[in-house]
Amino acid sequence: MIIPHDTYGPEYLLEVYDAETNMRGFLVIDNTALGPGKGGIRMTPNITLEEVFMLARTMTWKNALADLPFGGAKAGIVFDPSKSKKEEKKALVQAFSKALKPFVPKKYIAGPDMNSGEEEMQWFAEANGNWRSATGKPANLCMLVMGKKGSKQQCGIPHEFGSTGFGVAHATQVAAKHAGISLAGARVAVEGFGNVGEFTCKYLTEMGVLLVATSDMQGAVYNENGLDFKKLLAFKKQGTVTLYEDAKKLSHEEIFELPVDILIPAAIPNVITEKNYKNVQAKLIIEAANVPISDDIEGKLAKRGILVVPDIIVNAGGVISSYAEYRGYNPKDMFSMVKSKIVKNTKAILESAKREGISPRASAMKIAEERVEQAMKTRK
Repeated sequence: MIIPHDTYGPEYLLEVYDAETNMRGFLVIDNTALGPGKGGIRMTPNITLEEVFMLARTMTWKNALADLPFGGAKAGIVFDPSKSKKEEKKALVQAFSKALKPFVPKKYIAGPDMNSGEEEMQWFAEANGNWRSATGKPANLCMLVMGKKGSKQQCGIPHEFGSTGFGVAHATQVAAKHAGISLAGARVAVEGFGNVGEFTCKYLTEMGVLLVATSDMQGAVYNENGLDFKKLLAFKKQGTVTLYEDAKKLSHEEIFELPVDILIPAAIPNVITEKNYKNVQAKLIIEAANVPISDDIEGKLAKRGILVVPDIIVNAGGVISSYAEYRGYNPKDMFSMVKSKIVKNTKAILESAKREGISPRASAMKIAEERVEQAMKTRK
């Protein structure tokens, strides 16, 4: 694949290597008109510069939609979790951080992504030597910031606090109202009971929905009368939600075809496709995962009268949390900011889409492009 260049970027395409650790990594800084590029570090055995670019471009739009002073970027390290020990992983992360010092944190700020979490962000920040080089650090990793009014404690805010799922729940609440669906008692299926899906289930059940199905790598569970969140959590700690006793066991694919009001893909990409989109019974789809549905299939679902709220607005809770940490806020202020921005931006996109007769994704992209283009003009 030849990486495309357009008026937005990319500004930097970097491939770095460290002979001592055999670290091979990539960084794409797509656009910094709104601020330093912000995006996580993905660690997989098959990561490529092309994949990192596509993710960086998505971050350009996501940060613009979240109305944050961040540009778009993404990083990747070639890493096989099945063949590496913790010490080896730490060495790779630290070598990567040191290699990126000329760009971090002025042009790029790291964050968690696939196979990287709060511990990896601590390693990255320590190797870089700058507190602001990464967000998503452990909550007990703190520093004192000296100001005019004395010292202030500033601590990490890990994504493990559930900021993304919290944002997904509030986006769902807004979208349900827009679609004329009463959230109280609404039948909901959440694909994926990982960090995003787990907290999505938690906050939505607290809002009164009837969670009827969820899944993990071992399969899905379904009970038309509802699943108990605390029991799901307990079974997940034992290994898998499929241990849930009072539920029907389904294949992972069957969760997308259940008779529900709201369907929330919250795990892997490309799960609703040409093969199964005609069998979707939900009235509303909330894209908590990245790219769970292609643009083409989103259009076909819309023709069936199904409202699809796009990932670039729904799952922005993580990057909003990153900004809160970057500014030195506490977790309470972070959650308040996530709710405020997610609610405001979801409303704006859905209302604009309805008013202009376009899809929510088209509405989101229009707003994001306008914000980036305006920033580019101002920068010049």
